[in-house]
Amino acid sequence: MTTAQTIPEKSGAAGSAIFADSDSRKYRYFEPRAKRATHYEDVTVDVQPDPERYLIQNWIISFSDGRGAYNKDNTAALSSNWHAFRAPDQEWERTHYQRQSRIEAMVQAVIANGRKSGAPKTFDKAWVKILQNHLGAWKHAEFGLGTSLMQAQRYGYTQMINNATLTNSSYKLRLAQDITLYLAEIGMDTAGFDDEAGKRVWLEDKGWQGTREAIESIMGATDYLEQYFATNIVFEPLVGELFRSGFLMQVASSNRDFITPTVISAAEADYERNLANAIDLFHTLVTDADHAAHNMKLFQAWVDKHVALANKAAAGLQPIWSQPHSKPIQYVDSRALSVERTKTILGELGLDLPKE
Repeated sequence: MTTAQTIPEKSGAAGSAIFADSDSRKYRYFEPRAKRATHYEDVTVDVQPDPERYLIQNWIISFSDGRGAYNKDNTAALSSNWHAFRAPDQEWERTHYQRQSRIEAMVQAVIANGRKSGAPKTFDKAWVKILQNHLGAWKHAEFGLGTSLMQAQRYGYTQMINNATLTNSSYKLRLAQDITLYLAEIGMDTAGFDDEAGKRVWLEDKGWQGTREAIESIMGATDYLEQYFATNIVFEPLVGELFRSGFLMQVASSNRDFITPTVISAAEADYERNLANAIDLFHTLVTDADHAAHNMKLFQAWVDKHVALANKAAAGLQPIWSQPHSKPIQYVDSRALSVERTKTILGELGLDLPKE
């Protein structure tokens, strides 16, 4: 907690408050989570100056109605200290670009080597149709989530929250791009491959309309933390992992496709990082000394709302499991795993999965 100095306020002057080590040559203006601040904390914590912590004036930039550049009212959640969150993956601009670059190099190398060896031509014909139609549709789901999170990050109260939300968005948009490029690449080796089929399926296929509704409900939410919560705590385990891990990665190899699992595997690693960040953030809120009860009630309402939509989405996708010639796993088994996964995630936050 900082204490403002008793210095007369001057117009346009960015006065400062007394903070940790303000009288020291260490220049440490925040309390690190561990004994020493990490590089991530040094470049992320308090990048935007908060009047409640350091400045004696108000926000340097404000909107025409007087609201500051960052506003706690952008979410219904409450916190006694919004600055307490630290992303477990400790990702910031430089490390994010480096990781994204490595993933892209890996994905492109796998696709190039697969095409060079003629692998797409050996894919089972029914499987090619599934990739064309349903993986082609799924890229729109990833793009929708990425777009939603990009919008959400603008309204976060701290740079640490914004950073985790924006890297999450970047991963989703990268995957949408990877899928688009991948299908275009294998399409060149597959006679009659329709690059536009995925969009038509996304917009018109009855089985995909529940997924569209779930995604568009997240995109339309006006609370940035609801968007982040609904994406990582509800939609991803109940629908995202169900389709990616529970179908594509389980079924591809049995239909002579060893490329798709590699392309999709990067997304599953992305989600593990995003999930860890999300659980850490929401755990700080459900255990907040002053606002835990309020936040628990709010988050359970979000669960109830978005689980209903995710269940509808998952049910709509069920027929896809019956379309490959080789069916090493059934929908009911994949669905059971996704439900248990969701229960575990919600359990870490003290929340309940509604009964269907």
